[in-house]
Amino acid sequence: MIKAIQVGLGFWGFDWTRKVLPNVPTVEMVGYVDANPDALLRVQNELGIPAAQCFTSLAEALKAVDAADLVIATLRTEAHFPVVCEALELGLNVLVEKPFTTTMAEAKALVALAEQQSRLLMVSQNYRHQPAPIAVAELIGAQKFGPVNMVSVDFRRHAPTQGYRYWDFPDPLLADMSIHHFDLMRMVLGDDPRRVSCRTWNPAGSPFAHHPVGLATIEFERGTIVSYRGSWMSSGPVTPWAGEWAVDCSGGEIWWTSRDEFLGQSGSDRVRLRPLEGETQDVALVAPRYADRLGTLASIAQAIETGAIPARFSSGRDNLFSLALVQATIASAMRDGEWVDIDEIMA
Repeated sequence: MIKAIQVGLGFWGFDWTRKVLPNVPTVEMVGYVDANPDALLRVQNELGIPAAQCFTSLAEALKAVDAADLVIATLRTEAHFPVVCEALELGLNVLVEKPFTTTMAEAKALVALAEQQSRLLMVSQNYRHQPAPIAVAELIGAQKFGPVNMVSVDFRRHAPTQGYRYWDFPDPLLADMSIHHFDLMRMVLGDDPRRVSCRTWNPAGSPFAHHPVGLATIEFERGTIVSYRGSWMSSGPVTPWAGEWAVDCSGGEIWWTSRDEFLGQSGSDRVRLRPLEGETQDVALVAPRYADRLGTLASIAQAIETGAIPARFSSGRDNLFSLALVQATIASAMRDGEWVDIDEIMA
């Protein structure tokens, strides 16, 4: 049993406390930390968390609990670096929400510190833990239709009518949403990006302070080109959260979508094979034992307990490339779509 302390009980942290932490039986929660006393009172009053398990600092929590193995960092992005740094220096493993950090320098420093401390650092890339992308990664890895030539990804949502709340978030598409899609590109292709060209804009009548719409062309190391279109202001048909994907291969197309609550079942996924010759067929998907955020938490718990790294584990080091892709698209957009090499961002 892995003993864990959660740090960060705000809007999204509270959601973790309520929906995720009680549902992974290999993790025992021994502490909850937030500098805001009101946040601590909320989890006590609404979720029945004992006051004896609530603390205003990680150091205070560690003095009070018998033992702890893991910190679950569910704070705002700009607070990730100091909290993760403190947890690693105190000898704890860390699961941190995405985006990993605000800068590549911070991310690299945390990766180096984790390795120096011989501790696990994982970024909660929860979209990896869904049946469709897992199946597609396996199909592509097995060369079901041969080499991949091109990938098209579309994400469409209309934020003003769907409860979006972060109108002042910098780069609300690329940093807050596209990070999921960029990370999935790396996972399903089993490849890393080489360079990117991106344009973003803010349409008339938008409540966003920054650009919620964008187009990107991403070239991967093995030559695959990904065409990406994303919009928080789309008036078109709503896509699932993971978007709609068409993977064009030499012998056919793999079409898929994931995290689709509009099919009447939250998280329902679809994968469809379209060979050059023959009939289109749906792939029977196998649901993972723990999906989405539960999957990330169960994954790091398994890694700590067994010492073996599970498949599709989003370590801090691995996630540097997903963060670099976000930073490269933002840099390209600021340069009016100029090609930006990933090496420039990783340097």
